Amino acid sequence: MRSTAADPTSRSTGSTRSFATTGYAACALAALWLAYLGVLQWSVVRFRFPIVLTLTVAAVGLGVWLWRRTEIRSAPPWLVPFVLLASVAITWAVPLFSYLRGGSLTAALTVLTVVGVGAAGLLAAPTAARSRAAYLLAVVGHVVTAAIATIGDPAPKIDVWVTLQQASDALARGENFYDMNWTNSPGIQDAFTYLPWTTVLLAPGRWIGGDVRWAIAFWSVVLFAGIWALAKPRPGDEPGSACATALRATIPVTVLVVAPGTLTQIDQAWTEPLLAAGLVWWAVLVRRGHAWWAIVPLALACASKQHLALLLPLLLLWRPFGARRAVATGALTGVLIAPWFLASPSDFVHDTITLLVGFHPIKFANTWYLWFLNEHGITLPFWITGLVVVGALGVAAWAIHRRQPGVGELLRWFAFLLLAANLVNKQAFYNQYWLSAALVAISLAVPARAQDNDVPDLTSAQRAGSARPTTAS
Repeated sequence: MRSTAADPTSRSTGSTRSFATTGYAACALAALWLAYLGVLQWSVVRFRFPIVLTLTVAAVGLGVWLWRRTEIRSAPPWLVPFVLLASVAITWAVPLFSYLRGGSLTAALTVLTVVGVGAAGLLAAPTAARSRAAYLLAVVGHVVTAAIATIGDPAPKIDVWVTLQQASDALARGENFYDMNWTNSPGIQDAFTYLPWTTVLLAPGRWIGGDVRWAIAFWSVVLFAGIWALAKPRPGDEPGSACATALRATIPVTVLVVAPGTLTQIDQAWTEPLLAAGLVWWAVLVRRGHAWWAIVPLALACASKQHLALLLPLLLLWRPFGARRAVATGALTGVLIAPWFLASPSDFVHDTITLLVGFHPIKFANTWYLWFLNEHGITLPFWITGLVVVGALGVAAWAIHRRQPGVGELLRWFAFLLLAANLVNKQAFYNQYWLSAALVAISLAVPARAQDNDVPDLTSAQRAGSARPTTAS
């Protein structure tokens, strides 16, 4: 087992240890990954207490991982192929919700199977070339799956797709989509519940290809490209081979592409890949020393969906980004959404805030809020759910302020905070939980000992003075 260098700021912040590990932690992570995504596939559209319990266990496991600062540096050679093959098996065996039928459904599942089995074979004895081939197979496979779903189900019966399609049309006409009613929506009919840049960034899919899901597929590819960029070593990272670099990128991408429930997410036009793309490119730019430019993808993500605002307090306390950039991100987000707010403040506030706060609980949201409501008829008061979210935010903020972690650990804190908020929400579904899983997967792409490189505001002398030696035992 190897003992790694501590964070360069640890002497001043009080963070004293980071742990390295053998394959045991990797196996635990793999088991939680499969259980977490497996029950999420099952969760659409049903509520079951075992689903809530499994998601909670995963959140606790993530919390323990963060608290102990365990670093997963190695894994048994069979583990990644096993995860990929198990993901394929779960996708076929667990009830899968999709509007695809017949040949389209079979074709989509077949493509996912080819990706999972093919990537497992390539990564069973990985080389740099085989890892790159598995990465390419996964990216192409995802695009093909998205194409099958989009063509095979041209009009999914979900309000998300309807509102995104019609909001894109309204944007092309120069109309305000916050004061519109939707035609033939099976759910919400008089509100656009996303922030406006969801439409701006997805509308080209509608304008060019007739369906916003083409744009979601595009942003998924942007996400995968960001993971590849994030995996590349920077000065100060632990030396590694070309194979190791390719594996760091390939493993997160392949497990995300074949993750149980992926086909449902594509079919339903859920937009979380857009948010993940913004966050990964924020991480890439920060690691490359372009923290001010990193504001742009982060602000675009924040201007697309409301709950990413939870992440800004954490970034206020993380010195490599800092208060000035966090405030600038909030300001740029405000500028980006201002045209729609100024066009009709009442409609904007109603659609993006008031409606969601007062929206009725949806019975198949697998959260503790719905468990109390479905099983015991108890409606939790808002202050209890708020207490959980504020508590998770407080723990994450304290840890980040004290430790000043690297980008990889910070992404896991993002995942933990969003996961805790989802567990007490009244409207959390597969897509919201998927984002937390994606952030964990993305964090694994960050090269080891990235902390030195993650603190661009420290001078070389400060970094040299605070670095600790690496020892072997």
